[in-house]
Amino acid sequence: MAMVFNHLPDLDLSHYSTTTTESTTTGDDDHYRNLGDWSPVVDWDALSVHPQENFHGLFEFEPNEDDSDHHMNLDSPTTLMVEPPVSPFSDDVKGLRLVHLLMAAAEAMATDNKSYDLAAVILVRLKDLVSPNEGTNMERLAAHFTDALLSLLETSTRGGVGGLHYKQNHHLHHPTDVLAAFQLLQDMSPYVKFGHFTANQAIIEAVVHERRVHIIDYDIMEGGFHYSTGIQWASLMQALISRKDGAPPPYLRITALSRPGSGRKSISTVQETGRLLTSFAASINLPFSFHQCKLDSNETFKPSSVKLVRGEAIIINCMLHLPHFTHRPPTSISSFLAGARTLNPKLVTIVEEEERKVEGGFVGRFMDTLHHYSAVYDSLEAGFPMQGRARTLVERVFMGPRIVGSLARVYRAEGESGSWGDWLTTEPGFQPVNISFANHCQAKLLLGLFNDGYRVEESASNKLVLGWKSRQLLSASIWTCLETN
Repeated sequence: MAMVFNHLPDLDLSHYSTTTTESTTTGDDDHYRNLGDWSPVVDWDALSVHPQENFHGLFEFEPNEDDSDHHMNLDSPTTLMVEPPVSPFSDDVKGLRLVHLLMAAAEAMATDNKSYDLAAVILVRLKDLVSPNEGTNMERLAAHFTDALLSLLETSTRGGVGGLHYKQNHHLHHPTDVLAAFQLLQDMSPYVKFGHFTANQAIIEAVVHERRVHIIDYDIMEGGFHYSTGIQWASLMQALISRKDGAPPPYLRITALSRPGSGRKSISTVQETGRLLTSFAASINLPFSFHQCKLDSNETFKPSSVKLVRGEAIIINCMLHLPHFTHRPPTSISSFLAGARTLNPKLVTIVEEEERKVEGGFVGRFMDTLHHYSAVYDSLEAGFPMQGRARTLVERVFMGPRIVGSLARVYRAEGESGSWGDWLTTEPGFQPVNISFANHCQAKLLLGLFNDGYRVEESASNKLVLGWKSRQLLSASIWTCLETN
């Protein structure tokens, strides 16, 4: 339905300046509310904006000073029942106005109502209003969504609209910033450890009696840096040499996929990851070897390119969640999972962002994506409420590129949505593997180290879901394959 803006408090957004906001509140700034305070009261499903509507009220409005000086009959018994008016300069109202502008831009770019000129006007205005480095949660989030929409607009119009040109530079981060941001992300939230710990526990349980284990990792580079995956496999290696029955550890092989798009940089990064893992394995006396397999030019996977050894248990590991920088092409992921099935793996582990099947075309998917990341931002602030700069670094290094990739994918989708776990349920040859009680308990213990807003639930017998308050964010699912010829 169309949103009627006449019922909203009027606000001239050009009259306020954004400043870095900390979560600590004093008597003078009790008006501050983070995103988690207002996001639950926003009816995300009901919000809808059409580009034909007049958005002038969203861009500029001169507040009427007389509006705040209404004369009321104090003798009336109904006076005491009137709630205090919401300040048009409150963070709640500012945030809602930004949501309306973003939704209007998305509607203007929708398939059925493409109006790139209008989208450009709205996005240019948003660029003036928000910054990814300053302001409230909603203002910083809106800045990243604005950049993502500008990137889509630039791509869709092949050079910009009305002189508008936007250059995406999300991926230009110094390695030191990436490492610092990754360490902060681990401290601020359970996103990284939830995926790694759940996958590793399932692997350990599956190979308890195996003498040779071969892990094929879809994305060991983590967007060009090996920090996250190195931690995942280092912890698995330590678990393998500490078997409860005292049995010797298995011979472990890891094959990492490298991508043609990054050329020599991709290959050298994978090689550096392998060198570090080999050195670590030697330090704990674990038999180990490292290999790499290059994807085709279109990032498709050929099972024949993987070197196999008779008698080894094959594990397929597919990490698609934070701190990965970008979404991989769906055709690349589907080719990897479909090709992996022909290798008869003993276990397939998938960790991904939870996606709901949303109706309403691009605008519906856009609003659901905005809701998803608003919950992520809320959780990050709860993790480090006193560290505004730390959150900003994590948002700039990881969240910005992630949002760009998410919107690019939902913009090009033609009504298709859902998780890769859902996709596997429709693919022949895949069978779910039950999540163990130990694995579920491990996830709950992990969340006990963080803010009590996090929750974990077993949405299926083979699937654990990590959520923040009422929103599901990440899922880890476990699978196996029937034997094929």
